[in-house]
Amino acid sequence: MRHEEARIEREPITEANRGAAMSGETISEAEYEVTLHVERPVVHTEAVPVERVRLVTEEQVEQETVSGRVCKERIEANLPSETEQQMRGKGIRGEDRRR
Repeated sequence: MRHEEARIEREPITEANRGAAMSGETISEAEYEVTLHVERPVVHTEAVPVERVRLVTEEQVEQETVSGRVCKERIEANLPSETEQQMRGKGIRGEDRRR
């Protein structure tokens, strides 16, 4: 990495360089600006497509022989007839129908 820095150089005035030192611009209260530069490493990453992935389902069918005892149950119930159920749904009771 490379960068610039500002520094002040001081040079003593001697009899030998007095003429050159006094011949430059006069020091004033003006502002002087210097732009300093720096090198910075830049790391760049990007997402690029590299692979396509698909999910595929396959149906597997297996046949198996199962043996065992099968049980059967019977339930007896006294249910009202279908006509009575329909009449109850309409709010008509058995006694009202007989009248």
